Amino acid sequence: MSDALTVLEVLQRSAGFLESKGVENARLNAEWLIASALGIDRMRLYMQFDRPLVEKELADMRSKVARRAKREPLQYILGSAPFQELTLKADARALIPRPETEQLVQRVADSVPENDASLRILDLGTGSGAIALALAFALPRSEIVAIDASEAALELARENALLCGLQNRVEFRRSDWFEELPVEERFDLIVANPPYLTEAELASAEPEVRDHEPRNALVADEAGLSDLRIIVQEALPRMQSGGTLWLETGLEHREALLKLCLQVGFAAAEGLDDWSERPRFIRATC
Repeated sequence: MSDALTVLEVLQRSAGFLESKGVENARLNAEWLIASALGIDRMRLYMQFDRPLVEKELADMRSKVARRAKREPLQYILGSAPFQELTLKADARALIPRPETEQLVQRVADSVPENDASLRILDLGTGSGAIALALAFALPRSEIVAIDASEAALELARENALLCGLQNRVEFRRSDWFEELPVEERFDLIVANPPYLTEAELASAEPEVRDHEPRNALVADEAGLSDLRIIVQEALPRMQSGGTLWLETGLEHREALLKLCLQVGFAAAEGLDDWSERPRFIRATC
């Protein structure tokens, strides 16, 4: 009789260990990690519960489970994250794409008329490239520019563009918000998910966020408003007549941002809620 551990035994032990370390959905996390170590789809795991594991497979599983137990994000360990219709490479060079940002992209795409051929779109602070690439996929005739101040993030975004077959659809540039963009350049849509957490919010966040994701993509000064204010104040001169600015924001920012949008000259501004009915987005038109 073999003493080799089976897939099911390792799965049960791993799930219990992760749960003891405070990992939410420990069983599901264990399934993803073990499937990754075996190089199979997670659903195929259920057909291999009785499979005995060799030491090489066990070593890879132990390594991945140990990283997750230290609260490294699951997406960084797996090396990928789903976003809209795409699968993106994920690592510590950029934030992990969030469901709220998927909703932002969906709102932007749904707002565009069927013929998007003439649209120029700017993605500010592109990070992994998630917003720009998802819009490129959803709006195949649009022209998209994506910028970030981090060269490391831009490298990841370019890798994702190649991975998704969209490398010829998005132009990636390095710029700290609008600083390096030509003053004459205009856009129909400007979309941004900038840093908007306060120091206190980051300190109270889960370890996956607080200890592993890039801080400069999370936290902003002035109660989380500093980058949002820069974008609102500088976006209008960069927009075509009738253009729209879309923002993902902190939950306490709506009133201040709506007021600022009108102060700087936007014709109209409104706040929109996310799927959980939280005040998450701003849409301003000129």
